Amino acid sequence: MNTDKTAILKKILSERIMVLDGAMGTMIQKKKLKEEDYRGERFRNHPKELKGANDVLCLTQPDIILDIHRAYLAAGADIIETDTFNSTSIALSDFGLEKMVREINATAARIARKAVDEAEANDTSKPRFPSKPRFPSKPRFPSKPRFPSKPRFVAGSIGPTNRSASISSDVENPAFRSVTFDKLVSAYTEQMSGLVEGGVDLLMIETVFDTLNAKAALFAAEELFESLGYRIPLIVSGTITDASGRTLSGQTVEAFWNSISHADLFAVGFNCALGAKEMMPHIEEISRLAWTNVICYPNAGLPNAFGEYDETPEVTSGIIGELARAGLVNIVGGCCGTTQEHISAISKRVSNCAPRKIPQRKHYLRLSGLEALSIFPGSNFINIGERTNVAGSAKFAKLIQEGNFESALSVARQQVENGAQIIDISMDAALIDSEDVMVKFLNSLASEPEICKVPFMLDSSKWSVLEAGLKCIQGRPIVNSISLKEGEEKFKHQAKMLKRYGAAVVVMAFDEEGQAVTTERKVEICRRAYFILTDELKFSPEDIIFDPNILTIATGIDEHNNYAKNYLDAVKIIKTELPYVSTSGGVSNISFAFRGKNAIREAMHSVFLFHAIKAGLDMAIVNAGALPVYEDISRELRDAIEDAIFNRNQDTMSQDPTERLIALAEGISQEKREAKRDEWRTLSLKERLSHSLVKGITEFLDEDISEALTKYDEPLAIIEGPLMDGMNEVGNLFGDGKMFLPQVVKSARVMKKAVAILMPHIEARKRNGESNSKGTIVLATVKGDVHDIGKNIVGVVLACNNFKVIDLGVMTPVNRIVEAVKRENANILGLSGLITPSLDEMAHVARELDREGLILPLMIGGATTSKMHTAVKISIERKGLTVHATDASRAVGVASKLMDANVCKSFEAEIREEYERLRQRHLAEKKVRLISIEEARRRALKTDWSQLQIVKPTFIGAKSLNEISIEEIIPRIDWTPFFQAWELKGKYPKIFEDKKYGEESKKLFEDAERMLEKFSGRIRPSASIGFFPAGSREDDIIIFEDELRNKIISVIPTLRQQIDRGKNPNLALADFIAPADEHNCDYIGLFAVTAGIGLEELLNEFRKDNDDYSVILAKALADRLAEGLAEFMHERVRKELWGYAPDEKLSIDELIAENYRGIRPAPGYPSCPDHADKKIIFELLSAERIGMKLTENGAMIPPSSVAGFYFAHPAAQYFGVGRIGIDQLKGYSMRRGAELKDTAKRLMIELDE
Repeated sequence: MNTDKTAILKKILSERIMVLDGAMGTMIQKKKLKEEDYRGERFRNHPKELKGANDVLCLTQPDIILDIHRAYLAAGADIIETDTFNSTSIALSDFGLEKMVREINATAARIARKAVDEAEANDTSKPRFPSKPRFPSKPRFPSKPRFPSKPRFVAGSIGPTNRSASISSDVENPAFRSVTFDKLVSAYTEQMSGLVEGGVDLLMIETVFDTLNAKAALFAAEELFESLGYRIPLIVSGTITDASGRTLSGQTVEAFWNSISHADLFAVGFNCALGAKEMMPHIEEISRLAWTNVICYPNAGLPNAFGEYDETPEVTSGIIGELARAGLVNIVGGCCGTTQEHISAISKRVSNCAPRKIPQRKHYLRLSGLEALSIFPGSNFINIGERTNVAGSAKFAKLIQEGNFESALSVARQQVENGAQIIDISMDAALIDSEDVMVKFLNSLASEPEICKVPFMLDSSKWSVLEAGLKCIQGRPIVNSISLKEGEEKFKHQAKMLKRYGAAVVVMAFDEEGQAVTTERKVEICRRAYFILTDELKFSPEDIIFDPNILTIATGIDEHNNYAKNYLDAVKIIKTELPYVSTSGGVSNISFAFRGKNAIREAMHSVFLFHAIKAGLDMAIVNAGALPVYEDISRELRDAIEDAIFNRNQDTMSQDPTERLIALAEGISQEKREAKRDEWRTLSLKERLSHSLVKGITEFLDEDISEALTKYDEPLAIIEGPLMDGMNEVGNLFGDGKMFLPQVVKSARVMKKAVAILMPHIEARKRNGESNSKGTIVLATVKGDVHDIGKNIVGVVLACNNFKVIDLGVMTPVNRIVEAVKRENANILGLSGLITPSLDEMAHVARELDREGLILPLMIGGATTSKMHTAVKISIERKGLTVHATDASRAVGVASKLMDANVCKSFEAEIREEYERLRQRHLAEKKVRLISIEEARRRALKTDWSQLQIVKPTFIGAKSLNEISIEEIIPRIDWTPFFQAWELKGKYPKIFEDKKYGEESKKLFEDAERMLEKFSGRIRPSASIGFFPAGSREDDIIIFEDELRNKIISVIPTLRQQIDRGKNPNLALADFIAPADEHNCDYIGLFAVTAGIGLEELLNEFRKDNDDYSVILAKALADRLAEGLAEFMHERVRKELWGYAPDEKLSIDELIAENYRGIRPAPGYPSCPDHADKKIIFELLSAERIGMKLTENGAMIPPSSVAGFYFAHPAAQYFGVGRIGIDQLKGYSMRRGAELKDTAKRLMIELDE
């Protein structure tokens, strides 16, 4: 393709969305061709059947293929694909046509070229491209315009072949491959050469189900371009095969992108397998990630039972139109089942839509296995597992030498389970065929998703081994390493090839003069390598990882004493002077002088890492599971190690650091350390079990439970004896304020795991005895509500106090609650809810309990509940006692009193008397005067709109923003509510100094920080933001489609304060929007954010391990992250996206205190108490595209989500609507288009009847 046409292609895409053609196969099937049609004259006597070999029709029925191209061009296609999807030697060999590859591809390209030339020749309108002539005013061919009014393009279709380079086709041999990388490269090179010969404008690697196949195609393309001396635009389109959001070979969307992001791609996207609706979230994600054009060409829906596609052009084009309006695509078209009618409808639908704006590339290291590992500035330190290295692990080396790959895989699995985010793989050993073994091991790893989900680091001093390994990995690996040791030419060649393979690279501080040992030499070599890579080879700087050589210290040789300090100093300089690079190192090198002294070696590694990370070290090869905590290392040993690292005390009378370390090494015994740590293991069995429960230790449960089974007659006796005794101690300590909620939840985790160990024994004995529990409590979050953190905490604490707890979970309908109460013969029922509609559902449950004659006590709890509401709205619905419990400790007290025969009656009488007083007080408060709604409107906030400068947002409409890292949100977390959720009272960070709560709050905070590390890469914060032209009309906010303001797309009725506020205005949110008339052009913002995507998978892992503590901790943190994300997005809105406060400079504390202009009220909160507003927000933002949805009662899923409005008015403030009159309610219901009783039901806590 000539460079002029490439420029035209880019110019068109900068101005509008381009349209690709539809399915070739579908159009061919409509012709109902027979075997003889496929054969034609040329292949009449071919030995194999050819029906279904669509690509051969280019040779035998060229007019049919030409007509299909013409039909798509007439329908509005800008780009047509050649009929060559299966035209590689690999795929054509099934038909015996492997010798025809070059001819078929060249001929197919010429047919498509002919169709395009015809269409362009038929254009009669004035030429449009380029806007300024790039040629002399007198063209060489004056009879035909050089640039047609609508240029068309030919894309060479390159399918995935029918073989996989990543997946074994032999179930008994996971290392087997039916095709190799080299064979794929050869096949793709032959196909691409034919397509280029035929005159294609683009090369389209499509329907990628195995990313390794695609990487081979990209490798072939780069080799071809090098031989041609010019490039052709490359497009890669993957295929997501199911609802899991992964390719057939197992990669996530981000992992897929990271794997191919090294290529200079013109466009990336998805096609096939899914319909447009199912493909939407994946297009949204690739649009967020990619710095290229985005292409989307889905199937016509999903196939029916007969394998046919039923989705109409209107439906397909409508969904693609949504993607276009959202600014997510640059090229659209159709795949299986689409015809020229679909393409015509799509072309019309996107004709007036602006193309997606291509974002700037962000400079951070992108790696992948089946899952992505993107290392941002400020990311946590990356642990690289070292045990899959034959030089570093005798066990692993033995397994490899014996050919025991199955057991060798378990070593890799253990590394990942222990927290390695990358695993280092090295097969360099004298008695091992490194190349062969590397290939077999990597292919075997590919069959283990729990291992190959992480990226690999290929570690070898042999270039041939590194290349062999690179040809087996579909993800984006790191190569360790290359250097300037053998000169620049070899270094450049290897770096060029690594770029072509798509690998990041470790560069050692080693050159022709040898290994660098001084700081100056380390920096000099790394600086030289950096500029060779970035300036000469155009290697992305973020793909460079420098290893400035960690060398051994404390050897007794004076020249070695500065090695550690030199390394740390070099890391600091490299990170400062060489932008975007990472640093790495092999930590175990530092302690080689103490081989055999594992305790001191591990301490040295921990201390060195502590200082290296502070210096800027990004990653290191280390056995993280064997590292002691820095603070846990004795001060004497730590000081000695640090003196050795920094080469201190050389000029004093103090003992030499090396001598001190040697002396300490002689005196340190691993056995002593273990014995001291586990002194409590000498206690009696009962005391050991109690210690485990109180301290939250699970490590020795199997051992102690096994011993208990030999000492107790029945397994149940172990639960009812020592375990319950221990839990009673926990309950007593909690009740006395000597244990805090996080500790109690950890204790419950131990209890749960102990019971899980005993359950098989209990079931085997089939013992039907009754336990000595205090009673049975059924807990449930009511129908329509998904929030359960508080309920879970209550359940754990009740269980710790010897209650049998039956937790029905969330979204529990009343019939299930009633059934459970009857089935379990429950003593108490506890109901929980967070959103206001749940209050009415609780009243409904109360009525049903009464109807069923169930008079057991009912406990009410949850964030929106109150003692007043319980007294006024719930307790009056039933004869049985109803009581409000404010928190976990209160719930225990209430439950204990209700189950204590001695105090139960007096306690019930107290509650009933107190609640009657509350009802009387409520009646008195209702007599407070309300003004009429007309008077309230006259007292509305007054604004001189002529004096107010209204700022226009940077875009109109809705956008999804998914490229948000957890690290960006963490500084905006308001930790005070987090501690309050755990009943630790105090304000962050002063709570750490609190005499009562300080120590436990610190421990909880540390657990939270560790949990946040687990969140990284698992939890995907997402946001949908929208800005729309708006105006107010009385108490309504009118939302318009666009700046023309002639089409209303939504109306938001707001509620106004009706309590007499004296001289203060009676506010409604509509007051903060300018009146909807020709003089004012105001705007409103909407948002929906979530920090819950991916959370449920993590929670299920914790539940599987009976880890209630981690479940509750993760949910509480996700809620805080959601609020932090809402705050983060609001700041971006104020400063950038809306930009009405561009110069805002506030501290984190000031942000949390909301000391800024504008507000973000959320439905269900005091200023807009109606949850019905959420539906409007979700519809306008298409919030389901970021994975959010609403329950029937307006609860958001995932629960850790926030949605609301943005108001920019300088006087906008948060307020409570408070009680409203029936006059306002009637008008509000009418404007909502709802029945009065339904509105009253939603607003019951605000209604003055």
